[in-house]
Amino acid sequence: MQTIIGSGGSIGVELAKALKKYSSPIRLVSRNPVKVNQDDQLFAADVMKTESLKKAVEGSSVVYICVGFAYSYQVWLRDWPPFMRNIIDACIENNSKLVFFDNMYMYDKNHLGAMDEQTPVNPPSKKGRIRAEIAQMLIDASEKRQLKTLIARSADFYGPSIQKTSLLTETVFKPLSKGKRAFWMGSARFKHSFTYTPDAGKATALLGNTDAAYNQIWHLPTASNPFSGAQWVEKIAAELGVKARYQATPKFMVSLLGLFDPVMREFPEMMYQYDRDYIFRSDKFENQFKIKPTPYLDGIREIVDLDYRN
Repeated sequence: MQTIIGSGGSIGVELAKALKKYSSPIRLVSRNPVKVNQDDQLFAADVMKTESLKKAVEGSSVVYICVGFAYSYQVWLRDWPPFMRNIIDACIENNSKLVFFDNMYMYDKNHLGAMDEQTPVNPPSKKGRIRAEIAQMLIDASEKRQLKTLIARSADFYGPSIQKTSLLTETVFKPLSKGKRAFWMGSARFKHSFTYTPDAGKATALLGNTDAAYNQIWHLPTASNPFSGAQWVEKIAAELGVKARYQATPKFMVSLLGLFDPVMREFPEMMYQYDRDYIFRSDKFENQFKIKPTPYLDGIREIVDLDYRN
């Protein structure tokens, strides 16, 4: 049996679909888990409670961390380190392998134009420092406690049927689909990579079921040659059949929006991702597994077909 901790989010759902190829049943763990596959095993748990988390891990050959704590520095500071300590202990106790679905917040902001697994770790934000800390906890557990673990990193992501967790969905797809103006964080002239969630789910499942992939960091398959912000708006608008109207949102405006919106309040420190090219490379995965990511235009078309065509 393989277990997804934080099964209800966009990545957890895609991962559950992909794991059907490798495991039955699949245990889905969250506060209110919902089946993705007919034979999924549902396990309701508060993952911040040590005993509850231990029970969720019991009997699992592989455990996947897809938890999405609220997008708040204070919440991350409070919850991520103890959660990571507890999940590491639980996996060691149960002899379970551990796969962490991670982001790229820990990378040096001066190396975002060609990110790969060797990009220097030098987090420029408070949230990035937390991500660096918990990733190092996994690396230390692998080296010092013989835990078999791997880190699967994604760029910002986009994909079908995502709610409130993809910036591209919330600021471009949704407003354009309603005939409104899109918004782009920072300057729209820079290139910006996005990982397609079905690709991320399939690749994470494959890595978790490839013994040689463990004790390594992997970038999940992400299409090369990303669009600029303006091009993203143009391509999505063209597929929706609407006019490509957008407003670039500078940092000071994001700060003003943060006076009224708690989520936007967290964004100013992350604006460095939008004032330069943000290009995420997955050559290591593609070369190892001979799998190519979904081209951007195909991803846009699939999203529009599934979510916006009546």
